[in-house]
Amino acid sequence: MGYSIRMDRVKPSAIRSVQKRIASKQGVISFAAGLPDPDLFPMDDLKKSTMEMIEKKGKQAFQYGLSKGNPELLQVLAERMQKKEGVDAKPENIVVTTGSQQGLAMAAMLFLDEGDIVVAENPSYLGGINACRPYGCSFLGVDTDEDGIVIADLERVLAENPKVKLLYVIPNFQNPTGRAWTLERRKQFMEVINCYDVVVVEDNPYGEIRFKGEHIPCLKSMDTMGKVIYLGSCSKILCPSLRVAWICASPEHAVMYERLKESLDLQCNEFAQLQVVEYMKNYDVEGHIRKIQAAYKENCDLMLSLMEENFPASVKFTRPEGGMFIWVELPEGLDADGILDEAVEVGVAYIPGEFFYANDGAKNTMRLNFTTVSEEQIRKGIVLLADVLKKHA
Repeated sequence: MGYSIRMDRVKPSAIRSVQKRIASKQGVISFAAGLPDPDLFPMDDLKKSTMEMIEKKGKQAFQYGLSKGNPELLQVLAERMQKKEGVDAKPENIVVTTGSQQGLAMAAMLFLDEGDIVVAENPSYLGGINACRPYGCSFLGVDTDEDGIVIADLERVLAENPKVKLLYVIPNFQNPTGRAWTLERRKQFMEVINCYDVVVVEDNPYGEIRFKGEHIPCLKSMDTMGKVIYLGSCSKILCPSLRVAWICASPEHAVMYERLKESLDLQCNEFAQLQVVEYMKNYDVEGHIRKIQAAYKENCDLMLSLMEENFPASVKFTRPEGGMFIWVELPEGLDADGILDEAVEVGVAYIPGEFFYANDGAKNTMRLNFTTVSEEQIRKGIVLLADVLKKHA
């Protein structure tokens, strides 16, 4: 029995294969993770809120729910979009998804046909790119700089390629670079895409963990034509295993998402949705987010200071104001994947950056994560990594 053509387009995650290489040696200090710090999960409040939810809504929590999402949660999320993002959102704009990844996959199902083109930042989140691959599309990358996506490059790509259907972007503390677009760059982006018949998927899992600078409005808040599908998530501000995420889109797009949900998984986990409702309504979620911000800032600042002190002068890196990642650029000609095994052998690991590109990627790049390592591990691991780089840079 043959598999579908789509399965030929689904490739194993290159990042997971790197993780296997790292796991082969015990005791490695890993900057390769893409996970929130489990020590920051609000365990006591989650226990109490879950028991209180069961007492009040237990029968509902264990029953089937609506494909669109629990009505209370839809209201909570709409109000959060209004308060935190400045989006005039109502429950009709919201659909709950099983993680942001489902939101990405459903966008691909909704909009992509064979031969369409997806535009992504260079580099970008591999999961967003892979969500589109089964549908026979091709990819074009648009360069980024310290201010975000390069508008001149974006305009050229859209003007030269009428088959562009979807743009996938991460304006806040992007995975993998940690960069955030400036307000001016966001405004310019919206001016450009309003001239084309395209849809924008704005992935924002990291926006609420800004630990420096001022909040910058999301693209969705600037969307006057219903072009932007915003993806939000509880994974980084609460905990990822709940898999409670959402899309905020025009009512027309939201209806189509709901229709797809009915054919995919019927609904998201009702129990987890009501857990989030109880926690969001009755516990200090903003105080919890401030704890995350403070902890990540401390780790990020420490890692950056040690990199400045120990890395060769020829090595460049981003200085994020939020999120979970630092992007490193080695001198031209160096292959980060080629020296990974050497780094692992001395006891430190990272993710080579070439795997974050839709097409051929820059081999002289790497992604470092600062959220799941201790101060001691950062101090030791950065020195170990610096020693490896000094041999090659």
